[in-house]
Amino acid sequence: MANHSQFGFQDASSPIMEELVEFHDHALMVALAICSLVLYLLTLMLMEKLSSNTVDAQEVELIWTILPAIVLVLLALPSLQILYMMDEIDEPDLTLKAIGHQWYWTYEYTDFKDLSFDSYMIPTTELPLGSFRLLEVDHRVVIPMESPIRIIITADDVLHSWAVPSLGVKTDAIPGRLNQSSFITTRPGVFYGQCSEICGANHSYMPIVVESTPLTYFENWSSTLSS
Repeated sequence: MANHSQFGFQDASSPIMEELVEFHDHALMVALAICSLVLYLLTLMLMEKLSSNTVDAQEVELIWTILPAIVLVLLALPSLQILYMMDEIDEPDLTLKAIGHQWYWTYEYTDFKDLSFDSYMIPTTELPLGSFRLLEVDHRVVIPMESPIRIIITADDVLHSWAVPSLGVKTDAIPGRLNQSSFITTRPGVFYGQCSEICGANHSYMPIVVESTPLTYFENWSSTLSS
């Protein structure tokens, strides 16, 4: 989860988020190279080392036409690769349905007969010692670690958005429409997210908590909850 005064991303806990972090670093280096080149040219102009003949030369026009095209290709190729990876849903081990309401989430484990629950934020006055304010819920989403998960997302009333930064997932919940996403957790842990679409007065009070566990723990949890 995010820490106080944190500057970068949260620790990646899925292959998609790892790719997004790498793409961010790649794009940042490209932007740094562009800024350095522009600063260098500005310095030359201020020092009057570039004449009007240099600026109006056809070679320069050719360079500033081709160079931006190369930069766009360097950014577009890895970006498209990640977009296609995020759309891949190949034989998931578990399908989870998330339904957004004002202002809580309902979860249904569609692979099980009777496994569904509502997830509400725990009020500040009822928080256990050491818990995170505005992030803890009464029922967490429990999933098996290192298993492909498909999540189907919709809403019951207004627009919502199911987002967990550590997993690289952010999908809009639209009334009357089913959107889907997928992810794989690479380690056990508890990952926090929030509704990322302004949905009313209590928009900031519908957190998301995903708990990644070993498969045996998930099997025991699911059998206990569905019985």
